[in-house]
This record gives sequence, C-alpha cells and structure tokens, in this order.
Amino acid sequence: MKQAQPLTITGGRIVTPGGIAQGAVRLAGGKIEAVGNGVTARDGDIVVDAAGSLVAPGLVDFGVFAIDKRAFQFGGITRAALMPDQSPPLDYPSRINYIAKSGKPDLWVHPLAAATRSLEGAELAEIALMREAGARGVATGRQWIADSGVMLRLLQYAAMLDLVVVAHAEDSALVGEAAATAGEMATRLGLPSAPAEAEALALARDIALAEMSGARLHFRQVTTAKGFELVKAAKARGVDVTCGITPAHFMLSDLDTADFRTFMRFSPPLRSESDRQAAREAIGEGVVDVITSGHDPRGPEDKRLPFADAEPGMAGAQSLLAMTLALVRDGVIDTGRAFDLLAANPARLLGVEAGAIVPGHEADIALVDPEAPWMIDRARMGARGDNTPFDRFGAQGRVLKLFKGGHEIC
Repeated sequence: MKQAQPLTITGGRIVTPGGIAQGAVRLAGGKIEAVGNGVTARDGDIVVDAAGSLVAPGLVDFGVFAIDKRAFQFGGITRAALMPDQSPPLDYPSRINYIAKSGKPDLWVHPLAAATRSLEGAELAEIALMREAGARGVATGRQWIADSGVMLRLLQYAAMLDLVVVAHAEDSALVGEAAATAGEMATRLGLPSAPAEAEALALARDIALAEMSGARLHFRQVTTAKGFELVKAAKARGVDVTCGITPAHFMLSDLDTADFRTFMRFSPPLRSESDRQAAREAIGEGVVDVITSGHDPRGPEDKRLPFADAEPGMAGAQSLLAMTLALVRDGVIDTGRAFDLLAANPARLLGVEAGAIVPGHEADIALVDPEAPWMIDRARMGARGDNTPFDRFGAQGRVLKLFKGGHEIC
C-alpha cells in the first residue's frame, strides 16, 4: 500500500544512529525523506505531534516462530523474521513465497528458509530457489545440525549466496530430552537436564566451520558465560559471527523454575544466575548483537502438562520492548544501543533498508513513551497464546503510535 499523503512527526526525541536528536521526521512515499532540526512540515502534510516521546525505528524481531499481528503491533514490531519451524516446514520456494506476502499490508514478514529438507539435518534444501522466492536467510530451526559435513556445506553454500545462516547452539547428543540446565535446581526438582557446556560445544564447532567457509553465521540465542566468551573471541579474530538473546535469559534464571511453572520452559532452558549476569555483561560490552522476542505462543494443550513434557517457548512480542528498556534504566546500555539491538542490527542481518531513522529507509516508525508504566497480564494479552514468563511483572515503556511505510497502523 503506497503512502498517499506525506506525514511529518514533530516535537519528539529522535533515535538516530548518532544518538538522540531533536527536530522532525518527514515521511513521504513510504520512505523517510528527511530527519533533523531543519525539517518542517509542508503544505498538505499530515502533522503528528510526538509530544516529547521517543521517535524510534519500528522493531525488527529476528527469529519468531509465529506471526501474531496484534501482539507485534502492541510491541512496536513492524518486521519479523519467521523461523522455518512451521507446519509444513519452510523448505520449498512456494512456501517461502506465500509467507513473504502473508503480513501485508500491516507487517513485513521475512521468511528464513529451512537449511535442510524437513529440518531433519541430513540433506540441504533448495536454498538458492528459496532465496529467489523471498528468503532473507537460512536457519537450522530449533535443532542443531549434528553432521559437521552437512553444516560445512550449508555454510559454504550460504556464503556463495550471501545469506546469513541462523543456527541453534546446543549439542543435540548432550541435550537429548532435557528440560533444564544441569545444576542444583535441576537436581532438586528432579528434572531431566543437560550441562550448560552443550551450548559451548555447539558454538565452538560452528564457529570453526564458519571461519573455514567465510560464511555469515548468527546464533539465534547464546545464553552462557562460556558461550559469550567464544563469540567474543571469534569476533576478535575477524570471524563474521553474531548472536542474539531473548529477555527471558537476561531477566530470569533457573531459580525461576522452582514452582514447575511451564511458562518458564524454554529452549535453551533457563541458565544459572551467574550465566544470567554474564548475559547482561555481554549485552553491555557489545558481544550480543540482537535482542529477539523468541515469540512462540502456546495453548494449554502444550503448556498445561508436567514441566518436562511441556513444549518450550514463550509469547514474547508484547514485552520485548519493555524488557529491553529495563536494561537502559539499569544502566547496562543506552537508548541508542537498545534500538540497535532491537531494530538496526537485525535489519542489517536481513539486508533490508529499515531499522534506523535515516533518509531513504522504509518509513517504519514507533512513537514510544519509555516511562509509561503497565502491568504484564497474561489474561489480557493480545497474543495467540498467553504463555509469558513475565506475567504480573511491572513494566515501563509502551508504544503510543506505530507507522508502517508511512501509514499509521495503531
């Protein structure tokens, strides 16, 4: 849908790549036309007074498992990279093409192609054809590819196509059917567990293969102190590797599983408190590149089960922005860095001109009150599932208005 009438946003604090700026933002033809102090509304423009709120880029949620427009709009998300773990998996060009069009007109959906047929980790899928059909990356899904030869061929092929590979980082032979991280809490609760080192082993192998192939490799989630050390060292050597994390892993630890509440069941599972602190340090130091919601809404048939039998996942889109802004209030990062993690960096991985308020980029804009208080309440969630681990958490930071391609969508 083409933007019919130019729009100028005035009176806000603009989140730009260079920091917080004053002035106005003019949107025309679905693009950001001009930004800054000298920008004024022209005759015929729609004028929106931001009234001191943040004028921020729309969020780019990198690695969701379901498209949930209502939840995304509440959370300020204008683009979502969809994981291939669908039914059926995104391992054919026709499925990629359908998904790439599915969000229009009020959401951009960027499908990530399945790395292997049926996500079984054995035979490479038709990645080049899926790229032509609209895939913006290729992903291993919820599973680690155990066969090193298959993983190397995947990375080499993706490098030739200039596609980012999104990998799950847990050694599947060690993880098995584990529902928790090995340690005191798992022992006390009697939960099947796997050592945290399962992540480091997977990371070490995949980083080595990425170094051999020259591929762009993104780990959707890194959650342990040893994992962050490996990623940091790889970056220092010049390996083209990036990593993400969800709010659950920097806000919660395995201590939060004490009451067996299945909304705390994730993959990878919650880690120790020391790993949680390491995650916050890694975010502050720039080791972590992306904060993603991991949005995976689940119904009672998946969650109203014994902890070890419940499906992993959380409905995270609505709380993504607020949980990230908590890091700003805690002094871990500043506001500009928060939106790098939520928008600019994931957009860069996808290769789309979005995620930053600069002339020429898509006019995806969120007006945000970073101090607005609200209570996360699963009974009132707009998501398709209510499985938030942050139920009854007090939060700050809400989206006041959201624009997609210059059109106000909420």
